[in-house]
Amino acid sequence: MRSRLLTTWREVTLARHLLLAVLALVAVVAVVESTSEFRNLQLASMAGLGIAAGGLTVLTGLNGQISLGHGALMAIGAYTTALLLPDREASTPLVVVMLLAVLATTAVGVVVGLAAARLHGPYLAGATLALAVAVPGIALYFKETLGGEQGLRVSLPEIPGWIADAAFFVTGSDLTRSSYVAYLAWVTLVVVFVLLANLSRSRVGRRWRAVRDDDVAAELAGIDLGRARVSAFVVSAAAAGAGGAVLALTVRLAAPSGFTLTVSLTLLAAVVLGGLGSLAGALVGAGLLTFLPGVVTDAGTGAGLTDIQAAELAPLVYGVVMVLVVLLAPSGLAGLVRSAVLRVRSRRTPPEPPVETPAPSPDPSPSTTTSKGTSP
Repeated sequence: MRSRLLTTWREVTLARHLLLAVLALVAVVAVVESTSEFRNLQLASMAGLGIAAGGLTVLTGLNGQISLGHGALMAIGAYTTALLLPDREASTPLVVVMLLAVLATTAVGVVVGLAAARLHGPYLAGATLALAVAVPGIALYFKETLGGEQGLRVSLPEIPGWIADAAFFVTGSDLTRSSYVAYLAWVTLVVVFVLLANLSRSRVGRRWRAVRDDDVAAELAGIDLGRARVSAFVVSAAAAGAGGAVLALTVRLAAPSGFTLTVSLTLLAAVVLGGLGSLAGALVGAGLLTFLPGVVTDAGTGAGLTDIQAAELAPLVYGVVMVLVVLLAPSGLAGLVRSAVLRVRSRRTPPEPPVETPAPSPDPSPSTTTSKGTSP
């Protein structure tokens, strides 16, 4: 019975992912209700980075494409959200706003993906780097519409009554605006991660891995390389748009300074720290990049450094952690945990007893064979 349940757990991918999603939502409720409003906003920022990092780890870890322009794709999602929510009287539902932000970023992802379908390695990185540099300049050029350097303010709509009632029924406390944003961000993350996890386990995901491992062999097997690369880029762009919308709702602002090249490098750092190809690793990397600066700054201030010196200490810690992870855990933190779990399982599993092979029967003597052959 136990082996049958384990087999079902491993084979039914959608059921496994939905169960993990439910457990994750329970954990989110417990964490959000036990932390302050400031921490809730930090958790929402972590979810926004995690969504975009999840899309990037699908693109880089599963399909082998390196992108340095996902910060620009997040900016498209953020600006779309800001244009649709200029004030609290905006009549567009919040879910529709986020879907439109995803669609706008997906459209840009299709254009960029088609243009970069034939690029590989550093050439693709250079093309996406140009995208990351160009998009903030667009906001400055169309400053009458996009607000210029000041950006556009994002007005969070009023909390719907049924959501407030449901939250009070589940948690027993009133729903604040910061906790509402945190719940919205983490529900979006769970939905995106379930979709990405199922997609990576499907036939499309297997094609992405085949192109990543050996594009020549994949082409000989009948896989359209351009279509596979474009589809991976489009899916990753859609996730980046959702992450940008979440960040815009969290900080209530969409400005060029919030989506510079540093954001793209931060996402890539989160993917490398967590582990390429691992959604859980992408979330861990996003958490490190969200909470590590505050921890390092507080530690530096406690050690006697000034506020400016303590703030400048965070990039140094980033670099040291990155180098240590690359040297000691090339597969990222998720790969390190996975290998440790496999090591513990191998120690707990008793070794199988050796199989005793029966001794071969002795060959009949020549005299016996001869006598049998010459008998009347």
